[in-house]
Amino acid sequence: VQLVESGGGLVQAGGSLRLSCAASGSTFSINAMGWYRQAPGKQRELVARIFSDGSTNYANSVKGRFTISRDDTRNTMYLQMNSLKPEDTAVYYCNAISTALTYYWGQGTQVTVSS
Repeated sequence: VQLVESGGGLVQAGGSLRLSCAASGSTFSINAMGWYRQAPGKQRELVARIFSDGSTNYANSVKGRFTISRDDTRNTMYLQMNSLKPEDTAVYYCNAISTALTYYWGQGTQVTVSS
């Protein structure tokens, strides 16, 4: 499975961005997909996850502001980020978990929120 993120950039606080993650390869094996982020000097953390049945979960820090979704016809996952805060600044990584519990990662996309 190969994952390619896009959509990062610089935005002012209160603004919005939409990240995309295009999957290719053995996408039939994917059970769940998600977004993680890593800020400088911090550990990588889970932001949101979506499962094959459409169920989702979110980190408390983004609930009500971020929405994860997927378009299986395009093998693409999205993260709509609204009401962005400076503390959302990080490199955002796309993740996929196969039914065999293998983790796949994208190369990351930078999101910078200015105050």
